[in-house]
Amino acid sequence: MQTEPRTTNPTDTVTPTQNSNFMVSSQGPMLQEDSQTLNGSTNSTATSIPRSDRQPLTYGRDEGSNSSFDESTRPLFPGHAFISTVLEVLDNKATMTGKLTGRYIQRAAMAGIFVSLFIAVFFVVQGAASIGEDPGLRFAGKIVAGIVFGWALVLIYYTNSELLTSNMMVVSIGTYHRRINLLQTLKMLGLCLFGNLLGALVVALILRCSTILSGPAFDLMLTAANTKTGYLNSPMGVLDLFARAIFCNFCINIAMLMVFNGKLSNDFTKCTIMVVAVLVFTFCGFEHSVADSAIFLILGTYGSVNAWRAILVVIVAMLGNLVGGGVLIGYNFATMNDESSMTGKKIND
Repeated sequence: MQTEPRTTNPTDTVTPTQNSNFMVSSQGPMLQEDSQTLNGSTNSTATSIPRSDRQPLTYGRDEGSNSSFDESTRPLFPGHAFISTVLEVLDNKATMTGKLTGRYIQRAAMAGIFVSLFIAVFFVVQGAASIGEDPGLRFAGKIVAGIVFGWALVLIYYTNSELLTSNMMVVSIGTYHRRINLLQTLKMLGLCLFGNLLGALVVALILRCSTILSGPAFDLMLTAANTKTGYLNSPMGVLDLFARAIFCNFCINIAMLMVFNGKLSNDFTKCTIMVVAVLVFTFCGFEHSVADSAIFLILGTYGSVNAWRAILVVIVAMLGNLVGGGVLIGYNFATMNDESSMTGKKIND
């Protein structure tokens, strides 16, 4: 991939993330090559221009051309920057699952910790608001609880943790562009799921040693778990669960699409989009497989859940999440922004 050199702005501030080839600046995501501005002078030719303002880092050069992208087709494929960024993220994940498996599981466990802890806080907030009979207070509690839980996704993103549901979108795009095969996809998602469950279990065991989940908070969580397992009582209930899971991961990954597309210039906007996406799915009762797993693991430490029914709920939720994030977002946007039908070149050829 090639970039057009530009002069950096002396006021640019660059902060490295944990990803080896992905940087975040005040203007948006950058490749590692841009990090030369950290130690170089302000006259360096390395660029810190946001991805959306650069010559796109996506399609191969035409022979004898100095352009890395066919300008005549650029308006037809506005999502190419998003796809390119996701493929770079995928390369990092593939490297970690192949050579740094333990650290990949650690990152996935951190995501599980965030989800499990914040889902517990979600019910604590709702429980506090449900003590009285005021419907307005209950409604406000549901909104505040959803906003609080939304910060779990923000923390996962900014700590480079690995969440199963967002990785469904990443591997779908990578599979479409043949960057990973089916075995690699299953390994990446399997290790991520294991780490997410491990992190959720750690929080569940710690919570069991406390009285944080007691009274109305525990009752609300138990009611939610019974509602989820109740979907299994009929075929229409299973279909309802599946549909709710589709919408859930659609919300999550449309937010991640906005974050990865390089057009957002500040962290406040990114955080707002992620929090609102989570608020929508919690308010509507959509089903998130990792959050559901956390709920069942927490209640499992109290002996208050049927393990087999809980596992079935999580499996159905995962399949729905795969459709919502992997198909409706990942595969859908990969095909919409595939320029190879016109140029004969795949991304990063």
